[in-house]
Amino acid sequence: MGCTAADVVAALRAAGAVVQEHRDELVRLDQAIGDADHGENMKRGFTALLSRLDTEPPDTPGKVLKLAATTLISTVGGAAGPLYGTAFLRASAAVGDAAELDPDTVARALQAALEGVVARGKAVVGDKTMVDALTPAVTAAACAEGTVAATLSAAADAAAEGASSTVPMVARKGRASYLGERSAGHMDPGARSTALLLRAFADAAAKA
Repeated sequence: MGCTAADVVAALRAAGAVVQEHRDELVRLDQAIGDADHGENMKRGFTALLSRLDTEPPDTPGKVLKLAATTLISTVGGAAGPLYGTAFLRASAAVGDAAELDPDTVARALQAALEGVVARGKAVVGDKTMVDALTPAVTAAACAEGTVAATLSAAADAAAEGASSTVPMVARKGRASYLGERSAGHMDPGARSTALLLRAFADAAAKA
């Protein structure tokens, strides 16, 4: 069975709960190498998104993703708003008007999201950004077999490993890059939030 608009809404609700749960952790990670606002910014963005989903739930997966994009762009501060907004916007374009998403479409949406993030942030693997989590997630999703839940679970596992890989890296992008060698030893908060969102999406898909 494919992933419907209602399933995508449920996944975003799960993501909102995870962002709320991990808000303080994301603040601490960003405090070490950034502005200390990533956790609060993400919480604010997803709170706004869930409110909009309560009042105007779209009727296709693509429209749900587009609503997520526009809401996050307008409410999440810092670099995360434009980056996550672009990711969801590109994913929305990739799925188009499909009434349901199958595993291949989900994998294509993740690929499009990654391309959007790279185009917007100009980061590559090794720069200590969310790209370090999202790139292996896309590769894993493309190689996964089975259901949408299996595809997202593979992506989430790979993203978690990718986020962990950022700990020893020296940041080459964003505010963390100003710290130079001192940025090593800390996980990138954007990579961590990417992994958290993908795990929330996978867990929601498994329950659908």
